[in-house]
Amino acid sequence: MTSRPAPRDLRASDADRDRVISLLSEAAGDGRITSAEHSERVERAYTARTLGDLAPLTADLAEPSAQPFRLDTRTPVLGVFARESRDGRWVVPPTLPVVAVFGEVVLDLREALLQSQRVSVYATVLAGTLELIVPEGVSVEMYGTAVLTRKINKTPRQAAAGMPVIEVRAASLGGTIRVISPRKSRWLGSFRRNGLAR
Repeated sequence: MTSRPAPRDLRASDADRDRVISLLSEAAGDGRITSAEHSERVERAYTARTLGDLAPLTADLAEPSAQPFRLDTRTPVLGVFARESRDGRWVVPPTLPVVAVFGEVVLDLREALLQSQRVSVYATVLAGTLELIVPEGVSVEMYGTAVLTRKINKTPRQAAAGMPVIEVRAASLGGTIRVISPRKSRWLGSFRRNGLAR
């Protein structure tokens, strides 16, 4: 059995570096760090190889939900009488427990880093809502026991070769489990090309 790298050991992309540098520039602009600190941290961002190298550069500048990316994937996502979400750049572990009890959980995977080609979401839903937003090219399969639960899956049911798969293994009573894959609007793009939208 091969061991997967920890989220901190995943290679950073240019987009990850750009996100960090953007937050550093914001912090320098409003006086949270000096110009010398800004220069030193930006240099470290440019030479960073892993997400773990980048994370400390902004740790003292924003709360966890506002960081350029999230590395802490050990805890379950809990929407208990509340709304909880994971979005932006975050690392999705191979197994992810989710609980929505009289609340809502939104998992937005459009910018997420999947640690595995097959991810299992273990969902407990009690009169709550679980919504998954996945990019095109990701298949979602639903399994488990769902009593008085609306299940909506607007993604390909069968994965093509090499396509990432999200398995939703649910135990639910009441509520909704919804999976959507937003598509880019073609008509808005044509308006922009013709100068009709700004």
